[in-house]
Amino acid sequence: MATRPFVQVDVFADRPGAGNPLAVVLEAAGLDDATMQAIARWTRLPETTFVFPPTRPGASYGIRMFSPKREVPFAGHPSVGTAHVVLDAGIAEAQDGMLLQEGIAGLLPLRVDASGGVRRIAIRTPRSRLVETADGRGSRMTEALDWLPLGELPPALMDGGRRWWLAEARDEATLRNAMPDWEAIAALARATESMGVLAFARCTGGDYQVAARAFVGGPAMFEDAASGAANATLAAWLAQRDALPGNDGRYRVSQGREVGYDARLEMQVDGEGEVWSGGRVVSVVRGTIDWP
Repeated sequence: MATRPFVQVDVFADRPGAGNPLAVVLEAAGLDDATMQAIARWTRLPETTFVFPPTRPGASYGIRMFSPKREVPFAGHPSVGTAHVVLDAGIAEAQDGMLLQEGIAGLLPLRVDASGGVRRIAIRTPRSRLVETADGRGSRMTEALDWLPLGELPPALMDGGRRWWLAEARDEATLRNAMPDWEAIAALARATESMGVLAFARCTGGDYQVAARAFVGGPAMFEDAASGAANATLAAWLAQRDALPGNDGRYRVSQGREVGYDARLEMQVDGEGEVWSGGRVVSVVRGTIDWP
């Protein structure tokens, strides 16, 4: 048996059980693709990551990400959670407050802020591009959203490494009480090679400015607890439409409440138009994994 350090964390959370769970396998050198996929299937978590020594100059560490079904080129919550584990394990140290993650999506910087004794980590996500907007009734998107009274912005398909349809709900109550049509979402995801629908509403009066719900259309149909990548495409779309909350490009997202979580994602669109997705991470399980 091969014993390797194993950590399970909660991402975009200030306490266990509030965010999106992630398993991290350290010292993963020697694991082949089939073995990593088998471990990810066994953990049954949204993603499991594997940490390798970096191979490119300047990189802090290497990473591979797997869902229970397939390898994932990029996702936000695995990136943020893995950075937290790497820092705790002493595998890498932030240089001038930055880490550099090496993965299939390339070299991606992560910003580490430990001010006030609380660590926050944010990753600069891959650039998102607009694929399609669904203006007016009769489009395949609006027909797939008959269950959601829509808000001001038209639905849009954005590609940030993974494709997401973005749909603004009329208000927060409408969003939180919505009952999704899963078959319609799955059909739309298949037809557009997208993950599904990120529905959102702009909010006032709380500790967040946007509420979001991520409905994954396939291969399994489920509501995600907290998605950094999906919210990054939303930030890029809001920036394109000059509709970002506030006036400094920073805002906080509430996600997961409808499925028993209470995550907070801290988003920023900086002066260069780059989108940063991050928040807090809580370590929950520390130990080893024995896998042949």
